[in-house]
Amino acid sequence: MFAVQAHGHDIQTVEGLSHGGELAPLQACFRTHHALQCGYCTAGFLITLTDFLSHNPDPTEQQVRQALTGNLCRCTGYKNIVEAAMDAARQMRAKGEAAA
Repeated sequence: MFAVQAHGHDIQTVEGLSHGGELAPLQACFRTHHALQCGYCTAGFLITLTDFLSHNPDPTEQQVRQALTGNLCRCTGYKNIVEAAMDAARQMRAKGEAAA
């Protein structure tokens, strides 16, 4: 996307997911489930999943996998990433939270 295409829109970055020094549930689940290795793709996964979970708070594993089709990771495979997303969704539902 060109910067001019974002003119007039809010932009969410991975740095803005945490609040008051506390990780967002999805970020914490990525850490708990070891859903990253080199970190190169992590920001893209977190932003993609944050948006996805904000629209689909009770996804199936297949829906999570479908949401991630545009993100590539060559280090981890996707098992831990999907597990982290599913766990974060469960935690956010239990707390009545929506993804950022």
